[in-house]
Amino acid sequence: MRNLFRVSLLLVLAAASLLAKKPWSEEKAKKWYAKSAWLVGANYIPASAINQLEMWQGDTFNPGQIDQEFGWAQAIGMNTMRIYLHHLLWQEDKKGLLRRMDTLLELAEKHRIKPIFVLFDSCWDPYPQVGRQRAPQKGVHNSGWLQSPGSVTLQKVSDTPKLEAYVRGVVGAFHRDRRILAWDIWNEPDNWNDSSYKKVEPLDKLKQVERLLPQAFAWARDERPIQPLTSGVWKGDWSSDDKLTSIERIQLAQSDVISFHNYDAPAKLKARIDSLRRFNRPILCTEYMARGNGSTFEGSLPIGKAEGVAMINWGLVQGKTQTHLPWDSWKQPYTNREPSVWFHEIFRPDGSPYKPEEVEFIRKTTAR
Repeated sequence: MRNLFRVSLLLVLAAASLLAKKPWSEEKAKKWYAKSAWLVGANYIPASAINQLEMWQGDTFNPGQIDQEFGWAQAIGMNTMRIYLHHLLWQEDKKGLLRRMDTLLELAEKHRIKPIFVLFDSCWDPYPQVGRQRAPQKGVHNSGWLQSPGSVTLQKVSDTPKLEAYVRGVVGAFHRDRRILAWDIWNEPDNWNDSSYKKVEPLDKLKQVERLLPQAFAWARDERPIQPLTSGVWKGDWSSDDKLTSIERIQLAQSDVISFHNYDAPAKLKARIDSLRRFNRPILCTEYMARGNGSTFEGSLPIGKAEGVAMINWGLVQGKTQTHLPWDSWKQPYTNREPSVWFHEIFRPDGSPYKPEEVEFIRKTTAR
């Protein structure tokens, strides 16, 4: 009888383990989404930080500033922030990182904000280094943002256990924490950075990402988080499976909730949402709003609200990332001039709005 009980227990545990490695069911994802008010927020980094490392490293982490800037977001009705981490933070000071994440979560809870944490990122500089970060390049959009894992670690298979330890360590530490909204496994994993760093990107970048991306999902899922996992698609045609790239297939198949990016005019935003309805899961727009590209709060937010899609724009406060400057500043830096129209960001460093009428529109649209 005892042996029968042990066998039954092992079968139950094995089944539970197998289920834990699969994405949430459509029903579970919808129930999770239904518990939240309409989700509206921004991709967030303090004005004093040029990149993820400067935000989180012990000597530059600034909870007072984060508290203040979260307050500005709360005042216009925002209830989520998408916030980037970096694997080097874990390797350099894992206890410090977890402690600072907890501090940020306390501040976010104070302002009724639930963050989405981004674990990996294929955008911008492929050679990250810990320590003091360089100053912004004058007149250039996001001149100091860092890829994670970065070119060297991405290609070095022997470094994969370090990446696994990071994902498991961070997700495992907060896997039951209801202050966190979701985990974004990899930001734009197939981005070649055509306008900036393409000449120094490894030729096998996409091959290596395709190797690591499903593993990263599996590592996070093994920790059994109560929060959903996602990775946002951002280019191409998502209307049918045969039009998806191999990396997009992984992203969409492994995500508990669907996320995407769109910096286009309202009609294209609506079409993108329509193309993702076939997955029958909650949809989060985790990047949008580029005024000079026709993507605005006035055009996009009403669509998100009507469609029940979470809306998270790029940029909250003008600062060292300089993302109020347009993408084309990589070709022609705005060294002696300001753009006629800010590309991203809502607030100036002192908390005053770039466009008061825009802030009032956001506040009215997010009113419950």
